[in-house]
This record gives sequence, C-alpha cells and structure tokens, in this order.
Amino acid sequence: MDDAAAYKKPGKEPTEPDAAVIVVGAGLSGLTAARDLHRRGIEVIVLEAADRIGGRALAETTALGSRLDLGGQWIGHGHHRITALAGELGATRYPMHTGTLPQVIDRGRRLPVASPSVLPAGAALAGLGVLSLTGTPDRWNDSTLDAWLRRLPGRTSRRLLEVIASISWTADLDRFSVHAAARMVRRQGGLRTMLSTRGGAQDSLLVEGAGTLTDRLAAELGPRVRTGQPVTSIARDEHGVTVRTGSGTFQAAKTIVTVPPPVAARIEHHPPLPADRAALERNTYMGSVYKAIAVYERPFWREREREQGRAEFLVLDSPGRAVFDTTAPDGPGHLCTLVAGPEARALDHLDPEGRRHALLAPLVPHLGPGVLEPAGWHEKAWHLDEHVGGGYVVLPEPGTTEGITPLPHAPLGNVHWAGSETADEHAGYLEGAIASGLRAAREVADALPRSGPGSRSRPRTPSAS
Repeated sequence: MDDAAAYKKPGKEPTEPDAAVIVVGAGLSGLTAARDLHRRGIEVIVLEAADRIGGRALAETTALGSRLDLGGQWIGHGHHRITALAGELGATRYPMHTGTLPQVIDRGRRLPVASPSVLPAGAALAGLGVLSLTGTPDRWNDSTLDAWLRRLPGRTSRRLLEVIASISWTADLDRFSVHAAARMVRRQGGLRTMLSTRGGAQDSLLVEGAGTLTDRLAAELGPRVRTGQPVTSIARDEHGVTVRTGSGTFQAAKTIVTVPPPVAARIEHHPPLPADRAALERNTYMGSVYKAIAVYERPFWREREREQGRAEFLVLDSPGRAVFDTTAPDGPGHLCTLVAGPEARALDHLDPEGRRHALLAPLVPHLGPGVLEPAGWHEKAWHLDEHVGGGYVVLPEPGTTEGITPLPHAPLGNVHWAGSETADEHAGYLEGAIASGLRAAREVADALPRSGPGSRSRPRTPSAS
C-alpha cells in the first residue's frame, strides 16, 4: 500500500501527503526524532511555532567569542545519549569546576555546612529522600511543599530548603505537592544525584553549548524544519492526520507532538482528546525560571585563596538563587545564576541593569569587586517565552497526578507523543529529550506501511504550503 492510498476515503480522491511524518516542535526531542526518521529514508517535516529552533535549549555567542547556554546545559553523570550525540556533532565536553558542596550565603555571610541553622535542612532532605523510596500517603498529594516547609523549625533551614526546592523544580511551592516532589526525586535518581554537580545531574558542560546540538541537528534536516508555524489543530482518522497552522495545512500518515502538555493544550484535536489526555494538559503547568550568565575576561575568582576562590553558592537572600562557575577550559569566565518560582517573576519588574546589580552586588564580599564589571550579560526569563511556557519541566497541580514523570506516551491513533517528560529514563533532562525522540521515531517507523520489500515508504519532497 502506498502513502497516497492510505488517504483514500469512500467517495473521495486520495490526498497526497506533504510528508510521511509531521513533527510538532523543534526542540531537542523533536529534532532527534526527525533526524532519525530522515536517516531511515522517511520524509519528515518539523513545524515550530517560534521563530527559532531549540525549544528549551538556547545557545548564544558572547562578545568575547565564547558560547553559553541560556537554556538546558548540563550533562548528567551517566547520560550516555547526549554524550554520544555531542561527540558525533563535534562538541567538546568538560567537567564542572566545583567543590564538594555549594557555599551557603545568608544575610551576606557564609554559613558553615555544619552550622546548627543548616543541619535541620539536611535532616529534612534526608526525610524527603526516604519518602521518595517508600512512597507517601495519598493525602500528601494535597499537601504542598510550602505548607510542609512552614512546619520545620528554624528560619534559615526553611529558607535553605525553599531555595533548593525552587531551583530544583522551578515550581511555585504552594502549587507543588509533597507527593509529587517525592515521586520526582525518585524518578530523577535521588536527591544526591539531583543536587550534585561533579558525578551528579550537573556533571559536565559543552564548550560550544548544548544549544549548538539543536542548531546542528536542524542544519542536517535543512528546509524540512519550518519555524514560525504554530500548530492550531490536528485532525486524525484511520488514514492519517491533517495538521493546520496559521499559514497552511499539512497532510501526513503520522504526527509526533513533542511540546509539553501545557503548551500542547493550545492545539485543537478532532475528534477531541480522550479524558485522560485532556486532564494531562489541563492539570499541568510549566515552572518559572530566570537564568543569567555574566561573562568576564577571565575567571578571576579562581585566583583567590582556594576556599575563597570557589564560585558555587546557594544564596538565601532575596532573590534566592543558585550560582555556578560554568567557565570552559581556557575560556573567559562564565558565572551562571538561576532564580526560580515567584522570585523569578519578581525580577521581571526590573530592567536588565537592575537585575544585574541585584544578582551580582551581593557577591562582592565573596568574589571581589570585579564581579560588578562583566564584559557581557546574557539573560532569559523562560516563563515569559510564549512558545516554551517556562522551565525546566512539566509540573502537576496539587491533588492531581497527571504531570508526574514519566508522562504517558501511548499513541492515540496516528498521533504519537514525545518530549523530555515522556522519557522512561532521565525525564526532564536533555538526556530524556533525546531518549523520547528516538523512542517516538522508532514507534512511527515500525507503524508506517512499507512501499516495497525491506524499505519504508517515502513520499514526494515536501512542498510549500
């Protein structure tokens, strides 16, 4: 059976497809799926709503010539898929410059890890780790992290846990249940893995930036990737799918939706989605996160005495934030700052200079006055990105379970699902995005009809729509 015949309906002429497969979303997951299908000889079109590719990955070049990531950037220990892809695409991996634990700054001063005000936070984290293994009572799905933290003793320990939780999940803690947190800890490899740099989830980086990987995947696909094409509706039947955008209509045998459910909720489906899928889109949201990277001629902070020369902090003063030294070998200094949750949104009211001063000035006592004089300042508020919706991951509303990873991905007729949150391993990470893209491509390739012995059907070259 050829592809044109697949669209033949009673009393109608067959409709010639624009491609065998349409991928919705040009993030790492969608581009991975599209390239895999393309390499199998299957014609594919990628439709991206934004005017750029990359999704939650975004690399920029600094005035000093270095590359940095304003989106996802870290390669976790044991993330073999992204390590292999980086090697294949000519990117250079390097380990984080880090100590055993980040330094905690509260009210402008450093707190010893063994401080009485810090130790209760460690005990609470250990308790959450135990819950991630043993499970939580059902009633805890209605109990938020914010309410749980208010019951803990000590202002400093509560604030430390608040900052850690916000940075880890980018959630509003009054919208994130203890049950969801414990489940996500388990799925993300445990607290030690989640919170660690070297040997953990923030093990290493790419000199060229993780966003360079999506650039190079898109370059291989060429005109098959079409930006500025927000999908408005998907009609499905036993013959295939009709995908509509603001500027055209596309026919295909299959489609792969790779955008996260809160964003995919903008797409109308005909016939309507089943109740469980609609609930997934309705009961989830994207976190709020702001990321900034200050660029310096050199990482001057490393020249200070060894302990004072580290630039890895958890800052409890408002806005609560995490600071990392993400400098590449022999490169200019890169100082990365993450702010999440409501405190990230509060920064929206400042101008770039105001945000830079608010984030860098408190570091002067710890890194020196040079921290106030970056050669470049790069920033991105992901919750203001209309096409991404936020970051890093999909989050469930309290009292619901639809958004707890991994998200369900069973095909709905000729509609398939991908995206980092659907990965069975490392959901929410770059590694998970690649894994989900490869899985969806394999599903689709196995389901497509063959046009001849041993070969997959390959329709005509995609036409302009």
